[in-house]
Amino acid sequence: MDFDPPVWRDGWLSGVRHLPSPNFGPRPAQAQIDLLVVHSISLPPGQFGTGCVQQLFTNQLDWDAHPYFQGIRGLEVSSHFFIERTGQIWQFVSADARAWHAGQSSWRGRGNCNDDSIGIELEGLEGLGFEDAQYTSLLQLSEAIGQHYPLQHIAGHEHIAPGRKQDPGPGFDWPRLQHPLQARHPDWQFPPA
Repeated sequence: MDFDPPVWRDGWLSGVRHLPSPNFGPRPAQAQIDLLVVHSISLPPGQFGTGCVQQLFTNQLDWDAHPYFQGIRGLEVSSHFFIERTGQIWQFVSADARAWHAGQSSWRGRGNCNDDSIGIELEGLEGLGFEDAQYTSLLQLSEAIGQHYPLQHIAGHEHIAPGRKQDPGPGFDWPRLQHPLQARHPDWQFPPA
């Protein structure tokens, strides 16, 4: 997949799979979309390629299909993007809109990170590593976002909601993302090592 140059239409990126979620809203009028938040998710936890993440983000998850789902029954969440272990990218919400991925959060002196961030979920589990294909897709996607939006900050869910969230977790190789991106965008800010 190659986004050079990226093509955006109303916040939807071409070249990725689109599966619109009903879980979104408008951004505040003065929002600057300058933060990218990296998450990890798998459903059930630690199981990959089940399609359950896509079902969760589109309110189609069968709550009775697995005991773990009882603890998240009725949850209405979304992310702008989801990257499978294979590197396949899905988009659920227009990047112009406010997805429901960050929850109670704060970064760079601002709260409510959903207002001015783009959320990317990696298929994975806190503490486990991620696949080469996911890093490749994440780098390409970050570049495409940075060419269209005033991106300045990249952080993990664990950084914007410390104590409440631990993803993407210690298995995520931040230098593998940071070094190539900062080589091209030295002004982009990352969490302290």
